[in-house]
Amino acid sequence: MMEGVHDDDVFRRTGPGGVVAPGSSGESTTSPGRPAAGSPSGTPATFPGGAPATFPGPVITSPANPRLRAVAALRDRHERTARRLALVDGAREVRRAIEAGVEVVEVYLSTDHRADSEGQMTLAAVAAAGVPVVACGPRAFRRIAYGDRPDGILGVVATPPTDLARLALPADPLVAVVEGVEKPGNLGAIVRSADAAGLDAILAAGPGADPFHPNAIRASVATVFAVPVAVAPSEDVAAWLRSRRIRIAAASAGHGVPYTEADLRGPLAIVLGSEARGLGPVWSGPDVTPVHIPMAGLADSLNVAAAAAVLFFEARRQRGPVRRDRQRA
Repeated sequence: MMEGVHDDDVFRRTGPGGVVAPGSSGESTTSPGRPAAGSPSGTPATFPGGAPATFPGPVITSPANPRLRAVAALRDRHERTARRLALVDGAREVRRAIEAGVEVVEVYLSTDHRADSEGQMTLAAVAAAGVPVVACGPRAFRRIAYGDRPDGILGVVATPPTDLARLALPADPLVAVVEGVEKPGNLGAIVRSADAAGLDAILAAGPGADPFHPNAIRASVATVFAVPVAVAPSEDVAAWLRSRRIRIAAASAGHGVPYTEADLRGPLAIVLGSEARGLGPVWSGPDVTPVHIPMAGLADSLNVAAAAAVLFFEARRQRGPVRRDRQRA
């Protein structure tokens, strides 16, 4: 980090609708629709297709810029946890985070941003929310982007709290417990299925779960901000469920009740473990119903994300459609 620039400065917020004017040792703000001081031509930039930049201003061109270094550091879990921030890649995902009410600290926009309808909708939502925007040249933007996405939008968001004690559930909840699923892509896909099936919460149990890993957010298509998520040790999650008289159905490979014959109505937790290790001993006992998905081919099990989708939608089938007063916006 260059002298005079600190992490707290890097994510300093501007006023509503402000535009961040990047510099090497500090930042300034301008009003929307006004060329920022230091703009190469003093006029708004344009994106491919001729669409005008919604937030004109100076452009970060160097991948070594300290602001970008601070953003790129959020790819590391330790940094995300310490700073309580996460990265959201993609126009659709940034817009969904805003719609879910998550605090979006700032947005980074590549000058070769794809000016399609999705991107324009997202920029409109960013402007309406008063989120500061930082413009980056393509080479600089690649320093912070995940993969090779063409839309050229990345958001820095404040991670929602994940305390188990803060979780509020309806009278007959349907929740998922995910233990030891460390691959963020699998975790994100499970969250996406949970959102689609109308589950009330996701409980990430055991070490390693990182629901706000950039790839988990991406795999969930940002539904991780729409479904309440809690993270706690397996023993705490199991005790929390039992204290609330929430029945436990534990996914099992090859034994237990076939999933179509299991009663998945009423207060219920569907528990899934990693493909390599399965579930820990806390998920056994007389009050736990093992449930399995019969296999008709050579494979003896499904990928955990695929199994989750099957079980979630069977539970939804048995329980009926989500009531209007329980549907998320």
